[in-house]
Amino acid sequence: MRDSSTGSTARPAGPAEPDRPSRPSRRTVLAASAGITAALAAGPRAHAAGARPGTDKALRALISRMALEEKVGQLFVMRVYGHSATAPDQADVDANLREIGVRTAAELIAEYRVGGIIYFAWAHNTRDPHQIAALSNGIQRASLELPRGLPVLISTDQEHGIVTRVGKPATLFPGAMALGAGGSRTDARTVGRIGGAELRAIGIRQDYSPVADVNVNPANPVIGVRSFGADPDAVAGLVAAEVKGYQGSGVAATAKHFPGHGDTAVDSHFGFPVITHSRELWSELDAVPFRAAIRVGIDSIMTAHIMVPALDPSGDPATLSHPILTGILRGELGYDGVVVTDSLGMEGVRTKYGDDRVPVLALKAGVDQLLNPPDLRVAWNAVLNAVRGGELTEARLDESVLRVLRLKAKHGLLGDPYVRDADVDRVVGVPAHLRAADRIAERTTTLLVNEEKLLPLSRLRTPRVLVVGADPASPSLSDGPPTAVMAAALTGLGFTATALSTGTAPSAATIAGAVTAAADADVVVALTYNLTATGSQKTLVERLVATGVPVTAVAVRNPYDIARIPGVGAFLASYSWTDVEVRAAARVIAGRADPRGRLPVPVQRADDPAQVLYPIGYGLGY
Repeated sequence: MRDSSTGSTARPAGPAEPDRPSRPSRRTVLAASAGITAALAAGPRAHAAGARPGTDKALRALISRMALEEKVGQLFVMRVYGHSATAPDQADVDANLREIGVRTAAELIAEYRVGGIIYFAWAHNTRDPHQIAALSNGIQRASLELPRGLPVLISTDQEHGIVTRVGKPATLFPGAMALGAGGSRTDARTVGRIGGAELRAIGIRQDYSPVADVNVNPANPVIGVRSFGADPDAVAGLVAAEVKGYQGSGVAATAKHFPGHGDTAVDSHFGFPVITHSRELWSELDAVPFRAAIRVGIDSIMTAHIMVPALDPSGDPATLSHPILTGILRGELGYDGVVVTDSLGMEGVRTKYGDDRVPVLALKAGVDQLLNPPDLRVAWNAVLNAVRGGELTEARLDESVLRVLRLKAKHGLLGDPYVRDADVDRVVGVPAHLRAADRIAERTTTLLVNEEKLLPLSRLRTPRVLVVGADPASPSLSDGPPTAVMAAALTGLGFTATALSTGTAPSAATIAGAVTAAADADVVVALTYNLTATGSQKTLVERLVATGVPVTAVAVRNPYDIARIPGVGAFLASYSWTDVEVRAAARVIAGRADPRGRLPVPVQRADDPAQVLYPIGYGLGY
């Protein structure tokens, strides 16, 4: 979510020196505490139960030398605008002044000693891999040059699929529900392994992925295809596999959104969802993937801004719930890793309490990292004053700082936090990774309808293809709108394909134009995006079917679209509109790949949700 708030008074600008992309000279990161570097070299782990005694002793010694303000800072993970830590564009300087009260990432670190920074494409942090690596190095340099400076844990939401912050030329994989359709734990682990290696190469060592929510509500507006599916055991296996992949590559994985955001019709960015599951249903459904993640040593778990009365009847969101985070997550599930909030700028966590109370209550509930508060000055000072006033103890802060430092130590930040240009070129978007993404995508494309064996298309019988439909904004800095990507892919496979973007809400005139264009085509490929009963996308497909020209529909988000357009000749689910999935669907349409995906969620009738049209596991082949 793109949060905005009024920042504090501007501070003087630092030197406008561009970030140097080359590796800075090696320095002793933990010189403030004698012997700590040697202790960390023994190989620290993420959790207290597995940490070597010498490592924890060294980290506790470091914490004992930190000022209270430095401890408070370590608990915050903050957004900042700009492609450079010291010399962002003027528009980003203005945005930082307006929202945070600082000009640059370097000033943010100097002012608040933040322990983490989160990258967003909309904050202009992620232009290209070398720029991201230079930004990461600039952030680390800015922090380490401060007295008792510590490396910064840089994070992002690289879920793949529809939530992707680092785009091409990095490797972009199918998202979670597509992987659920593929059903391969090996593929899920490969996504984590390759995706993690590319993130680490550009300086990102905490990824807010995988989504561990079990999506059992087709109307879920915020999770949907970000979930692996509706079967808790299948989701658990894929979550565990992806966690192993990420963490094996040296990047902290994050299972989200605890205690489970899969059965809601409210988006917690804009409202306060209530989950009505019983305690027994929660244990059998929502909790299963989180248990699996904990069993394989998940580094961090993200909270959900949802109310679950069966787990805590107080009416508090889970992010602020001591019974949920400390009683259940820490106590019953035995988790002692890092707990990070979802963005504190989201409405779900701001409904009941003010922005000054939320971070304090989150820490009291058991949180370790406070992510992206709308007003950092307010949140930071609230925590500081809560300790000075006795509401929070400094010992409580020390617990969370220790967990954060363990995580930094585990993933090498306390030894050498810098990245190298040579590693960017060697790892990011290399041909072997791109080929792996294509192969995985082909194993996810799901064929639900194929009347009279319309698919695969023949270049001889149906050479002229009209591609119409929705062109939602790209989530992945990809090659172009999905209709254009599909048309180009089909043309490359020997067809004569034309793209006609009709949008997510085509007008009557647009629909008429598409119908006219269909008269010159042998077949129509219609890309659909979250069809509704009364929406004009549905009207478009119905009018195209009525022309008599064969229509193949491709759902580029939720597979539930098929329930609204039963008259199509063929129907495919790609689960996302990113390049890798659209091109895989094109290869399936053209017969260059077999449809191997199987539904990871059930599709119910649109007019009678109690009846299932296509069950979990359904899928056709050639």
